[in-house]
Amino acid sequence: MSLYPSLEDLKVDKVIKAQAQFAQSTTPMPAITEGTYQPQPVTAGMPGSSLYPNLAELGDYMGLALNSDEVQRNLALVPVADNQVALPSSSGVGGMVRPVTGTDVGIRRAEIRPGVREIILCKDQDGKVGLRLRAIDNGLFLQLVQANSPAALAGLRFGDQVLQINGQNCAGWSTDKAHKALKAAAETRIEMVVRDRPFQRTITMHKDSSGHVGFIYKSGKITSLVKDGSAARNGLLTEHYICEINGQNVIGLKDSQIKDILNTSPTTMTITIMPKFIYEHMIKRMSTGLLRSAMDHSVPEV
Repeated sequence: MSLYPSLEDLKVDKVIKAQAQFAQSTTPMPAITEGTYQPQPVTAGMPGSSLYPNLAELGDYMGLALNSDEVQRNLALVPVADNQVALPSSSGVGGMVRPVTGTDVGIRRAEIRPGVREIILCKDQDGKVGLRLRAIDNGLFLQLVQANSPAALAGLRFGDQVLQINGQNCAGWSTDKAHKALKAAAETRIEMVVRDRPFQRTITMHKDSSGHVGFIYKSGKITSLVKDGSAARNGLLTEHYICEINGQNVIGLKDSQIKDILNTSPTTMTITIMPKFIYEHMIKRMSTGLLRSAMDHSVPEV
């Protein structure tokens, strides 16, 4: 069963499959016998011989402006076999089929990877690693990752869960105990095992012809959805805070700054969200000014 980044990708791929199957099901012309007149078949309105017919008729499908050539470039074309038309290309995320999304870099920046990973940190000249931790439900989570800090350079992000610090399991630790462990650690090597943002999820959406995906937010929180917009179609939820746009952290930014990032985003965009009650618990006792000035808002490298 194929996976897709968005509902639009799924729908377009289904249309392409239906067209391809129809083209493959046409009966081939019988061989022409010498001296026998064979009338030519009527071909008007019939699909072309290409596996992926022209998608001009989908020009405004689901509010999207689709281009046949672009869709074909986004897919690896293979002969129809076992009802599979589009195969994921090796450059995608999670082996997903992406006729509309393509190789959008924002998805790779926003990817929440399964499993755990080990990172090595060192302290800066002030003896700090540039992060704050928060204890929630017997787990430790990153509450703040400071810009240009060792933590930011190592790829840590807001909401990551810390499982171990220098070989010690962190389950059940208090925030104070975790900070003391970091303070007592050697300056040149701190080993941490982390899990990517377990409380967050990413939604891939596509702007319509007017450049919107269809949601309204206030103070970084999603308050309402536009009916039949890409946000609603793909399961974006209200009462959730926007943590990232195309992998770029926007926590603490003003709504006007978030608007600028949204407006300059490509047609395909990814929003990373967190439920309101978890988000507010995560940033408890953190001032908006500190989040705005200290949080790492850089665009991740992929």
